[in-house]
Amino acid sequence: MEFARDIAKISGIAAVPTILDVVSRTTGMGFTAVARVTEDRWITCASRDDLAFGLKPGDELKVESTICHEIRQSREAVVIDHVSEAAEYCNHHTPAQYGFQSYISVPIILPDGSFFGTLCAIDPKPRKLNTPEVVGMFKLFAELIAAHLDAAERVELTESKLAAERKNAELREQFIAVLGHDLRNPLASIQGGLRLLNKKVDQEGKNWIALLQGSVNRMAVLIDNVMDFARFRMGAGMQLSSRRQHLEPIIKQIVSEFESVHSERRILSDVDAPAAIDVDAGRLGQMLSNLIGNAITYGAPDEPIRVVARSSDAGFEIQVINKGPPIPAQALPHLFTAFQRGDVVPNQKGLGLGLYIAQEIARAHGGRIFATSTEDSTIFTAAFAAPADRSDESPAVLVSEQ
Repeated sequence: MEFARDIAKISGIAAVPTILDVVSRTTGMGFTAVARVTEDRWITCASRDDLAFGLKPGDELKVESTICHEIRQSREAVVIDHVSEAAEYCNHHTPAQYGFQSYISVPIILPDGSFFGTLCAIDPKPRKLNTPEVVGMFKLFAELIAAHLDAAERVELTESKLAAERKNAELREQFIAVLGHDLRNPLASIQGGLRLLNKKVDQEGKNWIALLQGSVNRMAVLIDNVMDFARFRMGAGMQLSSRRQHLEPIIKQIVSEFESVHSERRILSDVDAPAAIDVDAGRLGQMLSNLIGNAITYGAPDEPIRVVARSSDAGFEIQVINKGPPIPAQALPHLFTAFQRGDVVPNQKGLGLGLYIAQEIARAHGGRIFATSTEDSTIFTAAFAAPADRSDESPAVLVSEQ
């Protein structure tokens, strides 16, 4: 199997037939070949045979019967113009066995230093081979073959790694999708149980239930984000169900939900959007929820969070503004990348999907999200052009001068 791969690699090098043809025409040698040579094998990978020598790709000689066996050990070229006049080779067993008088063979050394085989040629007649031009040509062709083999090996390795990564990615995404789906059922049971329990407990119990409900809500958001991420990666894309509706009720609903769960935080809303717009209310609410959740996580707990929305003939925008430490400059380029959170708060843990999902929702609506962050405040702006003016501009990340 190993040698079949080697033969295939040589046959896959388009230059090899040309190399053998040039060698034959330049030197007059009747048989030229690229051979794979190991400690115990000599195998033809490619050949040009004008002598009816009888070796074609895959054919084998006993390695001990070849001079290539000696070349593998010395890693030096062997050039013989006339065997009968060469003291070292006139009584050598190889020329006698195979009936040649002229011979040239140069090693093919791969870039990592390993020995692959030889580029060799034989002929029953003496030939003028031991010249700088001929030897240089053979060495150049051997180096070219080695470079092609190395490139083919690298491509094969890269394709193998890519295939493995794709398989692993598919398995991860399928796992995420199944996990997210299976988590919804127990979470729904917990939510139903909390609602029933809330009717039967005193005020202290209601306070505890409110805390539990907050955790359940955060889990629901996390599951939604994970499910959306899995759908994006598996090619389903963002599915929208848009219709014309007013922006204010959507924003008020999300703000109200956060106020009920985070009663200790102030969330102020300022909406000036009288015209109806064409949006998917659920998705837009999810986007806003992720932005507000980000502000609650990273904003100053004693400062209010402001949600500002404006609409005009040109489109509409929604801003979520919070005070607190500015976003570090090194974190800004990664804000909207999946699984990238930035070291904004020490030991803050999470999947880092919220802003990524928010970005994808904005994109699906033809908009973009960008952030500005100074010592005074951090502002996330989701900007949407009117349908006729929408562009495919990618989300941007901006930082204001401090």
